[in-house]
Amino acid sequence: MAMDNATAVTEFFLIGISNHPEWRVMFFILVLITYISTLLGNGIIIFLIYFDPHLHTPMYFFLSNLSFLDLCYGTASMPQVLVHCFSNHPYLSYKQCLTQMSVSLAFATEECLLLAVMAYDRVVAISNPLHYSMIMNLPMCAWLAAISWGTSLVLTGMLILSLKLHFCGANIINHFVCEILSLLKLACSDTSINELMILITAIFTLLLPFGFVLLSYVRIAAAVLRIRSAQGRLKAVSTCGSHLTVVTIFYGAAISMYMNPQPKSSSDQDKFISVFYGVLTPVLNPVIYSLRNKDVKGSMRKVMVKWHRLPLLLKLLK
Repeated sequence: MAMDNATAVTEFFLIGISNHPEWRVMFFILVLITYISTLLGNGIIIFLIYFDPHLHTPMYFFLSNLSFLDLCYGTASMPQVLVHCFSNHPYLSYKQCLTQMSVSLAFATEECLLLAVMAYDRVVAISNPLHYSMIMNLPMCAWLAAISWGTSLVLTGMLILSLKLHFCGANIINHFVCEILSLLKLACSDTSINELMILITAIFTLLLPFGFVLLSYVRIAAAVLRIRSAQGRLKAVSTCGSHLTVVTIFYGAAISMYMNPQPKSSSDQDKFISVFYGVLTPVLNPVIYSLRNKDVKGSMRKVMVKWHRLPLLLKLLK
């Protein structure tokens, strides 16, 4: 990303919550609890899926990818938000800002694509259950995961390398983190090409995947309606409804940010919308997708039984 050498900006001031000092304590506590929950929830899912052979299936393979992604996505921004919460000088250097922006953008793009891949996995499982294991075999799962990760890195790289921004001394970002839209608002050079690239990228990473997810859940709903058991239908509707709610929160918040015309000046609304896809989703995903699942609950019980027996085994070994 290029800058005008005559007015080079070496650091950015992140307003964060500093313009609302009365919210600092509450905001810090909420972000801290959310971050700890994100680490614990996603860490537990990764641990259980890795060590329990019964969870070595395509669905849990993608769920482990999602948990790893959410763990990294939350870590890319939340620790810095916590550090700056009570700071009188919440500055980030130019390189730190660029790095955080690139990493967060790559993880957010990957989440958009991975959620679509997971929806495809569920559609195959429901619409073609007899051939599911043949279609979604290990090479296919690895290929889909690699394609989504690779595509996110390529798209992020294209966006970052295309930025040719000139700053005229302004370095105040009305946000909690460095985000690409916030930097474009600070630039005094023409950003129309960058905005067009962001819009095109958003169509392929937000609008189309979200549409595919919605269509996938329509097919899943049609299959659910064919379930004869009323209890089975109720459980399936509850599960699908929870999944769809979290997906809608993530895609909806991101679409409202990246596919709407952006004013040149930043508002508090922008940074609080970003909380939904940058903070809320990473903590909700493990709860909605995994921790409510009976297989995961069974695996957790097995681990707890083993840990409960561990002191007894140590005594016997002595």
